[in-house]
Amino acid sequence: MFGIYLKRELSRRKKAALVIALGLALGIALVITVNSVSAGMQQAQGKVLKSLYGLGTDMTVTKAQTAPKSGSSSRPKFDFDAKSDSGKTQSSDRVMTQGGQSLKSSLVTEVAAQKGVASAVGALSLNVVKVDGSFTQGKAKSSTSNSGQGGPGGQGGGTGAPQVQGGGASFDVNSYSVAGVDVTHQDLGPLATSKITTGKTFTASQTSAKVAVLSKSYARTNKYKVGKTLKISGTKYTVIGIATPDSSDSTTDVYLPLEQAQKLGDAKNKVTTIYVKATDSKQIAAVKATIQKNISGTTVTTSADLADTVSGSLSTASNLATSVGKWLSVAVLIAAFLVAALLTSSAVSRRVREFGTLKALGWPSRKVTRQVVGESIVNGLLGGALGIALGLAAAYTVTAISPKLTAELGSTGGGGMSGGMGGPAGGGPGQAASAAKNTVDIALTAPVSVTTIALAAGLAITGGLIAGAMGGWRASRMRPADALRSVS
Repeated sequence: MFGIYLKRELSRRKKAALVIALGLALGIALVITVNSVSAGMQQAQGKVLKSLYGLGTDMTVTKAQTAPKSGSSSRPKFDFDAKSDSGKTQSSDRVMTQGGQSLKSSLVTEVAAQKGVASAVGALSLNVVKVDGSFTQGKAKSSTSNSGQGGPGGQGGGTGAPQVQGGGASFDVNSYSVAGVDVTHQDLGPLATSKITTGKTFTASQTSAKVAVLSKSYARTNKYKVGKTLKISGTKYTVIGIATPDSSDSTTDVYLPLEQAQKLGDAKNKVTTIYVKATDSKQIAAVKATIQKNISGTTVTTSADLADTVSGSLSTASNLATSVGKWLSVAVLIAAFLVAALLTSSAVSRRVREFGTLKALGWPSRKVTRQVVGESIVNGLLGGALGIALGLAAAYTVTAISPKLTAELGSTGGGGMSGGMGGPAGGGPGQAASAAKNTVDIALTAPVSVTTIALAAGLAITGGLIAGAMGGWRASRMRPADALRSVS
């Protein structure tokens, strides 16, 4: 009897049922859209952080920043002898550790031994400034900084400002970043977020081999291919692979085995960054405090610290989605529930004769209430189905359009964040410690999870129950006499 009556009443009142369902559908669709866009922004921020931090990295350990010594100059200097090579093109490389800060390699083992640390890997970040030029006469000295930086992966080509004594000079300045990778633990560190798309990656036996992996953008700009030779400061390295980052442009141009990078940077048994993975992601703050307490002279930066330095349209949109968007969806959902409840109550009021007659025939109030609640739940489920369809359509549209958001990555002041971001110590616009920013473009997607769909179904049933409760309460108060009055 319940099912037959329910089907007949819903068929008779299709318009009213559709209006209630549409009201719930709009609120549910907005919730799905906001949740999916917020999830997409969280994924985008995660990709940005991974591109800097390395896959699976929970925090990094770097040397604490120290004030520069009075009167010291960290601008790279290059000496060229124009008497012996007058008029000939000369080339010189200056290799410097990132930010001029480094730690003892032994600290990697010490960090790994701390409570809550699952693994720790050291890496060495270098910046290479390459000068090509010719001199006509006299003894010339040039003092340059990374003034020509630009282009993919931090590689640039500009003209420096030489200081010439007794002669003329003309030269170009280019810079690029180099990361020394622990080839025995490549699952953590600067190369972990890139995939080898051409050639191959390092093997565990290549700890001291003269081989290199290049970022895709750097290889394309400088026309390097697998098998070619890369020369840095007089040492030749064979290119064995091209790495494509999972997202955005790589912040490192050249990857070398750690031992080779240490030799190149005159940094034997030194690292600039220790990548750390915690045993439990919920204990990251506790692990950070433990490392800071037990290992002095270091700065520990977590992914949360790094996230605070991300600005740009990605950060702005994410803040809007998590604050204004969520509150707006909650407000619209509450309004949809209230409208559904009022429409259901109004519909019950127009059925005074029907319910009064049923009570006169012996229907108890609970049976009438059950009938109204049943109709409301069906309306809620219909609204939920429509809302899920609308929400999925909106999420698909956002993903199909994939609007571009920018993330500006600033410095945490810890002496360098990861894989090559930054420049020479104390000079040049590429230095991380000077709060230089690296802009990354991220395509926004709107993934819809099973949890979001389940939430939408739950909201649909909740909306139906709220509307049914109000309508059932109104119906339960009707008496048989109300039916007779409605006839007169």
